[in-house]
Amino acid sequence: MHRALSFLMAILFSQLLYAQSAVQPDMKFLQKKEDSLKSIAMQIIQGRNSEDRFTADSLFTRMFVRALKSRSSFNYPFDSLITISKLTAPDNSFKIFTWQLVVNDNVVRQHGAIQMNTKDGSLQLFPLIDKSGSIKNVSDTIANNFGWVGAVYYKIIEKKAFGKSFYTLLGFDENNLSSDRKIIEVLTFDEGKPIFGGGYFSFPDNAKSNHAFARYIMEYKKNASPRLTYDPDLDMIIYEHMISESGEPQKKYTYVGDGDYEGLKWTDGKWVHIQKVFSQVTPEGKEPVPLPIRDAEGNIDYSKLSQRQPENNDQKEADKSKPASTATPKKKKD
Repeated sequence: MHRALSFLMAILFSQLLYAQSAVQPDMKFLQKKEDSLKSIAMQIIQGRNSEDRFTADSLFTRMFVRALKSRSSFNYPFDSLITISKLTAPDNSFKIFTWQLVVNDNVVRQHGAIQMNTKDGSLQLFPLIDKSGSIKNVSDTIANNFGWVGAVYYKIIEKKAFGKSFYTLLGFDENNLSSDRKIIEVLTFDEGKPIFGGGYFSFPDNAKSNHAFARYIMEYKKNASPRLTYDPDLDMIIYEHMISESGEPQKKYTYVGDGDYEGLKWTDGKWVHIQKVFSQVTPEGKEPVPLPIRDAEGNIDYSKLSQRQPENNDQKEADKSKPASTATPKKKKD
């Protein structure tokens, strides 16, 4: 019995040594690949013209896929790729990589991939193909990875309902020359394949209740940066209420945050709208708005809009919205 146990321990020990020796070359391979990928990824952002950026993006994609084919790649952080958003699902079931390519001053496209955490460590990868340029209404579209709306994601929220996991993604899209967008959408897996969007929003308190849309889109004035975040203490998605600074609500590129906050609470498989998140008042009896733009009667003082400073660094915690990895440099004309 003792000999049998010793023999079994010896086999297990040798297998452990073999596994460790098998992983080490992969890690060295990945470190070498990361060193090469780092400068190429930077060129996707900093390329002097569109041709340079396209070339860098194509080369990066091919090299990155080769790196991910390594069996130890799912647990490799790729920390030095600072222009690439890298998020891991809370349940560790997948990773999602996203980045953006500036085509010209008025066109930005996102690229990305979902890497599944497979049992044997082999690569299962879903490319994300940005079709936002050909989608008529992005808020209504439910699509797979080949019809992706496109965003650089900065937060994953896992929720469960009906025995299934739902992954809510918060993302940023440098939409065009006039406006930016922030996006809330739910990612699910149908027979192991990703599906973006769905009827997971409920707005009972306003006109949106008459229209079931597949994702929530915040479009606003370029660089205005209204907040969109997830508050774990409140267990709620919180986003800034927006108004048109010019009094033209039909023009999304005039929208800015007004300092008030709405919310979404996960209830029975849907994000249910909360009209007003913060209802407490200060000792003076006023709402806790840093720079209120409404008077006591609720009228907008448009002169105060110009005093509001946009939040441009949203990487620090989940209380900010635009991640540093998506910060866009000054665009250079081709």
